[in-house]
Formats: sequence, C-alpha cells, structure tokens
Amino acid sequence: MHLSDPLQQAIAQFNSGEYYACHDTLEALWAEATEPDRTLYQGLLQIAVACYHASRSNARGAILLLGEGTHRLQQCDTSHYGLDLEALIAAAMTLQAQLHGQAPPSIVLHIDRLN
Repeated sequence: MHLSDPLQQAIAQFNSGEYYACHDTLEALWAEATEPDRTLYQGLLQIAVACYHASRSNARGAILLLGEGTHRLQQCDTSHYGLDLEALIAAAMTLQAQLHGQAPPSIVLHIDRLN
C-alpha cells in the first residue's frame, strides 16, 4: 500500500514533535476513512494526542490515550502501509509505564528510638 501525502505529513509532524498538528492531519484522514484505515488513523491520532499531553505534563491524559491508542493499533496489521506498528506500540507502552511511575514523592518519618 502507498502512503498518502497527508499520512506522510502526519508521520513527519509526529516525528518532529508537532503532536497537535499531527492530530489535526490525522483527524482529517480519520473522518474520511473506512476500515481498516479508520482504526489505524484513530490509534495513531490517540498516540499523538497522548504525546501532546505528556509534553504538557498531563500524565493522566497521556496514560489514558496511550492505552486507547495502543489497543486500537494492536487490532491493525502490524506492517500496515509499511509502518512498524510493533515498535510504536512498544514505545507507547514504555512511555505509559514511565508516566505511571511519575507519582509525587512520598516522605516518611522514621523513628530512631522510642521514648
């Protein structure tokens, strides 16, 4: 299958960290698509928005969208349009795990001796 110009543009935007622009490009593709492309575009779109949220310190929003996006991409042919979706899914899951670990630090009061 051939990558359309808008999909190439979305990939370039994603890879350069222009996640909001990537979202807009993918949304236009998604709105017009039929399956299986529709699921692919929505999964990519959700991963892009997750990265946008992560870049703006919204870990909760990023975690939710990474989960939804990876779920959709796991339904796709892993080499759809020659894209390495397995690597993207693995990277998204790694980012999700990292974001889960960003809990506020906890402090503990230790007692050295009892009176």
